[in-house]
Amino acid sequence: MQYYHQPIDVVLKELDVSFRDGLTSEQVEKRLQQYGLNKLKEAKKKSNFQRFLDQLKDPMILILLVAAVISFILAIIENDPKSFFEPILILVIVILNAIIGVLQENKAENALNALKKMTTLQARVIRNGKEELINAEDLVPGDLIRLEAGDVVPADARLIRSVSLKSEESALTGESVPSEKDAEAIVKKNAPLGDRIDMVYSGCSITYGTGLAIVTATGMDTEMGKIANLLNEADNAQTPLQLKLAQLGKYLGILALACCAIIFVVGLLNGQQPMELFLTSISLAVAAIPEGLPAIVTVVLSIGVTKLAKKQAIIRNLPAVETLGSASVICSDKTGTLTQNKMTLVKAWVDGDQDIVDITTDDPKEIKELLKLGTLCSDGSIVFVDGKETSIGDPTETSIISAARKNGMTKEELNKKYPRLGEVPFDSDRKLMSTINKMDDKLVVITKGALDSLIPRLASGDVEKAKALNEQMSKNALRVLAIASKEIDALPDQINSESIEHDLHLKGLVAMIDPARPEAKEAVALCKKAGIRPIMITGDHVITASAIAKELGILNPGDLAITGVELDDMSDSELDGKIDQISVYARVSPENKIRIVKGWQRKNQVVAMTGDGVNDAPALKAADIGCAMGITGTEVAKGASDMVLMDDNFATIVYAVKEGRGIYANIKKVIGYLLGTNIGEVVTVFMAMLLFHESPLASMQLLWINLVTDSLPAIALGMEPVEKDVMDQKPKPKNEGIFAHGFGVRIILQGIMFGGLALLSFWIGLKTTDTLRGAETMCFITLALSQIVQAFNMRSEHSLFKIGPFGNKRLNGAALLSLFLVMLIIFTPLNIPFNLEILPWNDFFIALALAFVPLVVMELSKAFGLIKHAEAKEYNK
Repeated sequence: MQYYHQPIDVVLKELDVSFRDGLTSEQVEKRLQQYGLNKLKEAKKKSNFQRFLDQLKDPMILILLVAAVISFILAIIENDPKSFFEPILILVIVILNAIIGVLQENKAENALNALKKMTTLQARVIRNGKEELINAEDLVPGDLIRLEAGDVVPADARLIRSVSLKSEESALTGESVPSEKDAEAIVKKNAPLGDRIDMVYSGCSITYGTGLAIVTATGMDTEMGKIANLLNEADNAQTPLQLKLAQLGKYLGILALACCAIIFVVGLLNGQQPMELFLTSISLAVAAIPEGLPAIVTVVLSIGVTKLAKKQAIIRNLPAVETLGSASVICSDKTGTLTQNKMTLVKAWVDGDQDIVDITTDDPKEIKELLKLGTLCSDGSIVFVDGKETSIGDPTETSIISAARKNGMTKEELNKKYPRLGEVPFDSDRKLMSTINKMDDKLVVITKGALDSLIPRLASGDVEKAKALNEQMSKNALRVLAIASKEIDALPDQINSESIEHDLHLKGLVAMIDPARPEAKEAVALCKKAGIRPIMITGDHVITASAIAKELGILNPGDLAITGVELDDMSDSELDGKIDQISVYARVSPENKIRIVKGWQRKNQVVAMTGDGVNDAPALKAADIGCAMGITGTEVAKGASDMVLMDDNFATIVYAVKEGRGIYANIKKVIGYLLGTNIGEVVTVFMAMLLFHESPLASMQLLWINLVTDSLPAIALGMEPVEKDVMDQKPKPKNEGIFAHGFGVRIILQGIMFGGLALLSFWIGLKTTDTLRGAETMCFITLALSQIVQAFNMRSEHSLFKIGPFGNKRLNGAALLSLFLVMLIIFTPLNIPFNLEILPWNDFFIALALAFVPLVVMELSKAFGLIKHAEAKEYNK
């Protein structure tokens, strides 16, 4: 049915739904079975077999497989059973590597899928005569949904009622200007989608006004569902760090191939077998190129974001994890983020009285009248779920509604007795909201909002008294709202601010308290210790904001607290000159927020910005890390953000920064470990061919070392617990590379150290065992075990014995498994195909002792300060 072409009563009848009560639970259950969940079909996922094949597509792996096939053919021609071991073992190692790669990929995908489930869209729906907040995927055709500015439309729906409603539909229509909606409009049959002004569509956002609508289509039946194939393309975009690592891999590959070519030529000149040289060269290339590094980084990032999610910080974009570690400025809203967002109405003043009075459960008639007007001019609501009171909507509104309820007036009863006939929704520019209600056969305009915004619209009232009391209560960290009203003779033709918000009569003030979060003060102190500047940006009164900021330690002696108006009067150059002194911005506009973000960014600072409203979306996008509120945040704000704070808590941002630093540090550890050990393998073979004209390691031995040291220990190292002093370091500069501060040089030196130790072990083996096989075994033991030892060395830039050598249980397990796999091919009959042998104990202990040299070298480097943390510069402001 073309619902946009039908009158409202026909739509209600067709969908069998009550305008007042919505659907019943029984109807919902039946329709869920009939239509399914309200979600788009996801793109078909790759099977494990497809992923396995993808692991084999790497050019170096393909060359290795070709070499194994050629070796297999030669073994058949030679008819020598011993010759089959090498190609078979190469195939086994390649398959094991591919299986490990698939397991890593699955682990990363499972972690990210778990996050998707935590960020589901929600909808305000009327069912069984009650308003509920449900997951949008549970909506069915016929559901009644409430919409307001900031919401993302959860399903295609026919409007039943609309007040100044506008929807941004560019994703469907290409029209950049929001579309004005009208529930009463009569739309022509077969009208194009952009002209259906009585409909709202799934995935589009509400930019202004309020509305009530009936769901007409869900899931793949929506207009968005019809173009779902465009949305279902897999998002395989890599993070900037992964792209850099992939580029690094290419450079290393070129270098490794050049080394392999030289090794091959030198070997031929020294009379070595071409096939063995070819296999050794390719094996070395495979070992030298860290092809698994981007995948391991993905696993580390995915595990990190899963850990953050458990602490109420949902990362929407993986690159945000990298950026978190660099955050140097956190611009935070006050209400709900630094404060508890548990607004409780505590004070009130009625125009004409002298004193402020406390709110109770049995207030005077004049106070009850003020609460009644405030409740009627509110869109929030209070519902009871399993006997527990739950507030839906703006906390300042629900505090008024709660106070009225305690005085025996529920919002439902008031709305029924004094029905709303019109409204002008709240917006951040006016800082006001107005309704027109029918009260005792009179039409009454009720306006509530900020006193300074209301004063120019007043015709009567003790303005000076109100201003004095407003300032007095604000100094005590109370949030104050003014309420005014007037009678009108008839509804205006157009209900807007100009037509009704004038000649008002001041009724009084109501004040609510939102105390600071106990954990926020500690989080602010931790920020300063970590070299991060906390800034308060709020729409609240500057006096109220300053009181909370002082309590939390954000505003200190010598700091400035300014208003949005004062900020507007500053040029960009003036702002740049003062920005270091300003700790509090009050009464700000969305444009102000963007200026503040860009001001700090001009100083090369990495800025995290919180926001919850639809008007905050531009600032969230402009910030390096946009943090949307999960409880009070609109869906538009969440869509524009990099991170969603499910508990709306400032301390959660600080925790996320701490974890972000830890994740980045762990990625650095993995990169240092893999590159250092791989360089060691290249140095070992390359220098041995030049010095001894012999390869100290056969192709199978190289591949086995790569298998046991490049996978499990690297992943376990990436899961190292965040170090205790990570917040004692200053933030990483925005454009600082992964190899800054000599990290790249240290990796190369460590690689040379591994190669030198392996070569020394090989040389000693030639002298003591007097056989090439014995020398290869000593070299194999030293190189393999030194890499396992190095995994422990890379755990921290502090002494391993200071942090506890076995504090990472996952690494302990990975190291034991790697050690087992190394010893397996030395002390069992598998040593025959691997061309290894059981050494005399003195030679074994020499090789083992050389493997532990990196531990001594790294500990001495840490002790003498060659490896050290960058200390934080604490903000004293």
